[in-house]
Amino acid sequence: MKLLRIYHKIILLFFICIFIASHVFADDLSPSEDIVDISEILNDIQSIETNSDSIQMPTINSRAYVVIDRKSNTILVGKNENQKKKMASTTKIMTALVVIEHTDLSDMVEISKKAANTGGSRLGLKTGDKITVSDLLYGLMMRSGNDAAVALAEHVAGSITDFANLMNEKAKNLGLSSTHFVTPHGLDEDEHYTTAYELALLSNYAMNNEIFAKIVGTKNYTITINGYPKNLTNTNELLGVLNGVYGIKTGFTNGANRCLVTCCKRGDMDIICVVLGADTKKYRTTDSIKLIEYVFNNFTYMNIEEIISNDFEIWKKENPNGITILKGVSDYLDIQYEEVPYPSIPVRSDLIDSFHTYIHYESTLNAPITKGTPIGTITLELDGKTVYSGNIFINTDIERKNILDYLYYFYQSFPEIFNTIF
Repeated sequence: MKLLRIYHKIILLFFICIFIASHVFADDLSPSEDIVDISEILNDIQSIETNSDSIQMPTINSRAYVVIDRKSNTILVGKNENQKKKMASTTKIMTALVVIEHTDLSDMVEISKKAANTGGSRLGLKTGDKITVSDLLYGLMMRSGNDAAVALAEHVAGSITDFANLMNEKAKNLGLSSTHFVTPHGLDEDEHYTTAYELALLSNYAMNNEIFAKIVGTKNYTITINGYPKNLTNTNELLGVLNGVYGIKTGFTNGANRCLVTCCKRGDMDIICVVLGADTKKYRTTDSIKLIEYVFNNFTYMNIEEIISNDFEIWKKENPNGITILKGVSDYLDIQYEEVPYPSIPVRSDLIDSFHTYIHYESTLNAPITKGTPIGTITLELDGKTVYSGNIFINTDIERKNILDYLYYFYQSFPEIFNTIF
């Protein structure tokens, strides 16, 4: 009887360990009841819009989210998008990018014991297995293999620590000041974090890499391990299902909850949607669909370059003598503004008439003035938020008058002065 109780305890402990491990380390393995009916979500969105006279922001479960325009990096909608958050396996976006930029994809990798023993979502690698970098990348991004992440890190940099240094160096080069990496796979670490907005910026950059974009846009693929084929299916539940989706990465840990980064393009509009900290996979999927549909249904591109140019020309005509040049050989001013980095941005349809241009400038300038000298700023705001700000500058050199210039002026003006006096 005593042995039977011990046996039951061992069995119970075994199942508890499996349960805990699956919840701590699983990436995107969800029970069937967590599958989302995308058509049902789309019908619900359509129903809300049909029954409303105003644009309704959808209810979102995720703790942080953002949608950006890929052409301009403009934030279209967001919540807590600048708060530091754990990002789980969306980490692998940076992992794949660093690998692609630092090694030959045809290299053959022998799997170490450390890589083979890495927990969580796995490609299923064993110690001594041989596989190419290219196939490891497919296993990393499609199957979210943590074992593949460690194998790639060791191959590229020799260790996880040294590879993390490469990841952080890349983040710094991209200007991601609120992003820090400790591991190549994204299992929870206190100093491993990013923000929804910076993850969107990183994803936008990564998707410009053709190799990366091809991998994350693949729904099914066959890799080879030790010469034997292995079929992979992408963990991204929206890829090949929701109209326009063409990447990029899923994620889950207990600390990060459910995460999803999605690229979606319809017509001329190309966006990246990031949701972090969703309670379930169903919420993660639903939130992403809601945000994507919200943007495509309610935003349209506006030519802000044309708005800025028109307002600037009107200002110059209304202020022909608005700037005085003191002690200059010329009072002719060729005034320009800095180039608009992106000519068009998506604007919510009910805000199209909410653009305002503000011009601030120095009314008095002292010669000499060098071409390119800033003399003010021009700012375009949309609904109170700045969408463009640039310098106004002089586009010509204006020299300072010398003694000969003053004598010539006196000579030219002498008859008029003489007549005035006499």
